[in-house]
Amino acid sequence: MRIAMFVYEFPPKIVGGLGTYAAEVSQQFIRMGHDVTVFTMNNGALLTREAWHGVEIHRPMLVEISDILPALVAEDLRKWGRGIKFFSNIFVYNILIASKLVNDLVKKDGLKFDIISAHDWLSVIAGASVKRELNIPLVLHVHSTEKGRAMNSGSRVVNDIEFYGGQVSDKVVTVSFAMRDELTSLGFSEQKIRVCYNGVDPSKYGPSKVKAKGVDRLVMAMPEVLRKFPNTKLVIVGLGDMQQHLTSLVNSLGLQNSVILRFEFLPEEERILHYAACNVAVFPSLYEPFGIVCTEAMSMGKPVVVGARGTSGLREQIVPSGPEQCGLHVNPNDSSDIAWGIVSLLGDQAAASRFGENARNRVLKYFSLEVMAKGTLTVYEELLGK
Repeated sequence: MRIAMFVYEFPPKIVGGLGTYAAEVSQQFIRMGHDVTVFTMNNGALLTREAWHGVEIHRPMLVEISDILPALVAEDLRKWGRGIKFFSNIFVYNILIASKLVNDLVKKDGLKFDIISAHDWLSVIAGASVKRELNIPLVLHVHSTEKGRAMNSGSRVVNDIEFYGGQVSDKVVTVSFAMRDELTSLGFSEQKIRVCYNGVDPSKYGPSKVKAKGVDRLVMAMPEVLRKFPNTKLVIVGLGDMQQHLTSLVNSLGLQNSVILRFEFLPEEERILHYAACNVAVFPSLYEPFGIVCTEAMSMGKPVVVGARGTSGLREQIVPSGPEQCGLHVNPNDSSDIAWGIVSLLGDQAAASRFGENARNRVLKYFSLEVMAKGTLTVYEELLGK
């Protein structure tokens, strides 16, 4: 089938997990014999059209409307301050990619697309517009929600756009059953929703191949961990808005020699090395629709401690008991519970090794790129009546 993918980020523009997902799933679709055309953002320095690993990419150049936009939009958006430029770019991006597909590729060049794949609120305006113009089925992929990201608050306008997307789409694909439950609680039709887990490349993330996240609670758990295992090192990697808070927390607890802070976006090769070097991977997220970092650690054969409260796809990845156990569930709001999870695995190396082996086997069965792509295509084919 020919798939039009509307996604805010795509290589080389990678902001977070969405860009990585889009890159991996589009290439997997190509390998499985389908055509994929991606419509994504342009930061002003990228080619407007190119081929990348078999994927055709369109990046229309944006025009600036942030000066006039406040006069045209709801009060909610006017409160965004400098963020209004981000919203205006998103709005223009949606209009331009919809026009590009409808007017240039379809009406002018005569191309035909079978399905529209729009990702999050960032691209659903374009998806809905193309669906209306060309009568092409629309699948909305929801990777997270505004209320979830903002911990039950956020922008009313973004909430409304998300809900509108759920109403006009023909199917909604989301990343976990926890997210399915969250979407139905927000009024999305349960009959439309299909769950397709994200995936990783086990051949890349493998022990033999090596060359929001609740982090403050993890730091607070370290004194308790160090009392039993004084040589433990906690390495925190990534970018976010908690850098100053975490630095102050480490200093106030006197953990400068035990907690290593790396506030940077690591290249994939170096990230794999970090997984390989660790004894335990810990992700005590307060809100995590899926959590690809957990799957990456599992694929590397590592036992994992995860936050298992609220909307948590991590809870579905990690089996906490029984013969297929691959890690532990903890309360991400309780630093003592996080410490218990870490200490339990550090104190039983045989169990930790067994959990790591189970974790990789679970990835091979449920969370590979091939499984992810096949599950997604099944939804598309269901919609097309194939």
